[in-house]
Amino acid sequence: MKLTKISVFIGLILFLSFFDRITAQIPANVYHFEEKSKDGTLHHELKLDADYYVHTVYKESPAEFIKTMGGYYKTSGNNLMVDLEFNSNHKEDKITSINVPYKLKKGNLILEGAKPMTFTPTKLGTQDLDGKWLMTGRVTDQGEQRRDTSMPRKTMKYLLNGHFQWIAYNTETFEFFGSGGGTYEATNGKYTENIGYFSRDNSRVGAALSFNYELNGKDWHHTGKSSKGDPLNEIWTIRD
Repeated sequence: MKLTKISVFIGLILFLSFFDRITAQIPANVYHFEEKSKDGTLHHELKLDADYYVHTVYKESPAEFIKTMGGYYKTSGNNLMVDLEFNSNHKEDKITSINVPYKLKKGNLILEGAKPMTFTPTKLGTQDLDGKWLMTGRVTDQGEQRRDTSMPRKTMKYLLNGHFQWIAYNTETFEFFGSGGGTYEATNGKYTENIGYFSRDNSRVGAALSFNYELNGKDWHHTGKSSKGDPLNEIWTIRD
């Protein structure tokens, strides 16, 4: 049976459309973009693994936390759609979801919204603790004290390719309680955070905090001292 020119053309269009959907998948990584403004340089950081998105904005000099938002995402064609779990600016903008066109070019991630931004990927690699972790309890003199992670009030730590961020929030009310992040290293039971932004205290930016860690099944046991110098013994559990 002979193919007409029209059927060949339609077949080519369908193939290219299918190919585009395949190639549009976003590689898991941490991406950065610098935005020049009248108030100085704003640093945009995107963390994307297979299904979770976090976008954080901060200034380095002087140190200032600006905002953060994140949640589970999916892609359709070349649209990035995020169902937000938290948004630090929710009281002002009421945003609970994001739908923005994007494309990948030479390894960069380009968000093509009202103000296009070209994000470059980090070159830092994976480490032991990469993943999304929920605070599930503490260890006291009385033993382990666990909390129910299915409740809307959550504290999550998101580690990906040498970068970390913790966020405290409520998924139902969109209350935002705080966030901090930067880069990290985890080797041989030693975990070190280098703070790059901190919503509760900008003066803590630049500090390095070291802890001991141990993995036990789905649990991460985290011991040391907090940013205030108080002893801590926390339990974090990997988020499925």
